[in-house]
Formats: sequence, structure tokens, C-alpha cells
Amino acid sequence: MPFQFRPLEIPAVVLIEARAFDDERGFFMETYQRSAFSEAGIPGPFVQDNYSHSTRGVFRGLHYQNPPMAQGKLVQAIRGEILDVAVDIRKGSPTFGQYVTATLSHKNHRLLFVPAGFAHGFCSLSDDADVVYKVDNEYSPQHDRGILWSDPAIGLELPMAEPLLSQKDKDLPKLTDADNGFIWGTEGQA
Repeated sequence: MPFQFRPLEIPAVVLIEARAFDDERGFFMETYQRSAFSEAGIPGPFVQDNYSHSTRGVFRGLHYQNPPMAQGKLVQAIRGEILDVAVDIRKGSPTFGQYVTATLSHKNHRLLFVPAGFAHGFCSLSDDADVVYKVDNEYSPQHDRGILWSDPAIGLELPMAEPLLSQKDKDLPKLTDADNGFIWGTEGQA
């Protein structure tokens, strides 16, 4: 099988190791196979692909979309290296407000599945980082939400003291003030 699936400390978030076939020309790898992902419990289908380019020290996040337009994300760094972050925002979850991280790069061939009910963000660790991610629901501006990355209640530690943020991300609310429609254990939630 071209993939190994490993749930992280919050089991709904899954780290995927993709197998790369290297030779003198470079490498080839599959980044998604619907049957393998479905068998591993990762829902689909994915309906939109996104591409992001960031320079060193940029942090994008923590973002999510409220139901009914909630998004699961399959994230991959295709150039450079990122620290990817998923924060459990499912009210009533035993891991509410906790986060997991994974380092994704074009060299380690890892992907991260972040299900609906988690706020997502990433920090560029390299001079340039190109990130692509699939989502299982289309972008909906009226459902677009976020949480301030530096909220002490989350306690997220980044490798830099002052990440570069968009104005939108600087103005995000803390977790307790966020408009969040996720309830742990409800239908459709991991």
C-alpha cells in the first residue's frame, strides 16, 4: 500500500506517510487514493484544492468553517517545510482546546488529515513553502471563522516569537469568544 495512516495524540487527526519512488530523475508518489483513504476512515470526497505560498515565519490560521459548510482538510507541503497545527474546537470533547502538530515537507512526503471540528493553521519553517490542501466542502465566506493562534487557553508554541500574520489573523477572537458550531459526538463529527 502506498500509504501508512497514523492517528496523532488526538486520534481524529491522522498523519499520512506516502511512499515515494526515488531515482536519479527525482521521485514519484501518489498523494491521494480514494479507496485507501476511505478504508482508513478518512471521509471524502474532496471537492476543492487550495494552494498557498508563504515565506519563512508566516503563520496562517487558525481557520475553520462552521457547519453546514465545515471542512475536512488533507494538507501537504510540496516545497519547503511547515509546522502544521490542528486544534480541537468540538465543544464537549475530552480534548477541547488541545492541539497536535506535524512537520510536513517536500522531503518527508507526509500529509495531514484535519477533520471538521478542528481549527487549522500552519507556520512556514523554510525560506519558501508551498502548501496544497484538499477540502471536502467548498469555501463559504459566510461560514469562514477562526481563532487567535496566541490564545493562552490553547498554549500553542511556535518556533518563532513573532510570526508574520495577516491583519485578518491578528484580529481573530480567542477560543471562548469564537463563533463555533461544533459539538463533540454529534452526527458527522469525528
